[in-house]
Amino acid sequence: MSDDECPDAGRLMLISPERVFYAGLLGRPRRRSFGGFTFYVALQGQLRVAIEGQAGQAGAMAYVPPYLAHNVESDCRSVIALVIEPESVLNSPMAALGARIGGFGAAALACRIRQAYQTLVATGRRDGFTTSEFDNLFFGETLPARKIDRRIAGAVARLNDVSGAAVTAEDCAAAANLSQSRFLHLFKDETGVSFRALRAWKRARHLLHFVNADINLAHLAQDIGYPDSTHFSHSIRRFYGLQPRAIFSGSRDLAIWRSDPRAASVAEFRQGRP
Repeated sequence: MSDDECPDAGRLMLISPERVFYAGLLGRPRRRSFGGFTFYVALQGQLRVAIEGQAGQAGAMAYVPPYLAHNVESDCRSVIALVIEPESVLNSPMAALGARIGGFGAAALACRIRQAYQTLVATGRRDGFTTSEFDNLFFGETLPARKIDRRIAGAVARLNDVSGAAVTAEDCAAAANLSQSRFLHLFKDETGVSFRALRAWKRARHLLHFVNADINLAHLAQDIGYPDSTHFSHSIRRFYGLQPRAIFSGSRDLAIWRSDPRAASVAEFRQGRP
């Protein structure tokens, strides 16, 4: 299948603190390593995913657990990707869903996700979706939520803040009235990932709110919490397999719909920065 035969309209991203849906250009990524449970869907034809230390996957869909380095190729230049944040869901149901994708359930689920995408493009619904609505639209069920200690939930909320305010384990431990060592231990127990790893992923994830904006990348790096452009570029390449400029170049026509309309005002403010 040539690129000319692949669908290229309706580039769209839905983003919330717990979920991402992306339909758009794949680009030519090198090895990438998302911090969430990731589901790839071929818009047409098939895709191929090579996961470090695991057997490769090929077909209409592929599933990659959090933080596993992998490479993606597709028959089309565009692809669908759904990313589910690990602290928001239980591990066992996600592993079971991944197993379904490796079996006979892949074709039906891929068809459902493609149809949901086409419905979104046709109806033009904008901001304001809930996690439950997202899950039911794409998966046909609400994914079982992980219940975490309210002190750790507060720390995760701070990491999800798109404003780029500095978040340290020391500050989060103090806010939770815990020693730093106890906080870090409890954080990993409750979320399934270390504080440092989740902080690095959330910082890189904040980039997604701005990828269709005409914005100075050096300023953006500072706005979302990076100490300098070198750290910014290295982190984005590690997680996405692409240079920041390549991501922005391929996202100019991307529509971004957010779960919280207030997040849109944050993005608009950042776009206005000189």
